[in-house]
Amino acid sequence: MAKVTGVGGIFFKTDDPDALRKWYRELLGVEDQPWGGASFLFNRRDKPGIGYTVWSPFKADSKHFDPSTKPFMINLRVDDLEAMLAQLRAAGAQVLDHRREDAENGKFGYVVDPDGMLLELWEQSDDDPYVPKE
Repeated sequence: MAKVTGVGGIFFKTDDPDALRKWYRELLGVEDQPWGGASFLFNRRDKPGIGYTVWSPFKADSKHFDPSTKPFMINLRVDDLEAMLAQLRAAGAQVLDHRREDAENGKFGYVVDPDGMLLELWEQSDDDPYVPKE
């Protein structure tokens, strides 16, 4: 049987694609390609194969995406959460400092993009228990 092995992409509508691509490029370091999107490789050089992507449906009345009113949230892997949040704050982005999480699989921070979408920023822990063991 064929099966899904990960998320292949995230696609969404926005009123100003060029401005949003610029925001992601300048504040988050996402380099867009000529076709208008970005490709992410998530294996770490020091620990090949450690990366994974999560697919997780939420109940329709979930408040987890607040303060966004969007019906989706994007989780982005980051190499240094504290540095990323500091650079976002310095650029005037809406960082949700009251909403921080430290979990066994890493540290999480939250920012709202110019379109009002909640971004969950994740720095994976080196001893993430969800990484399959060889």
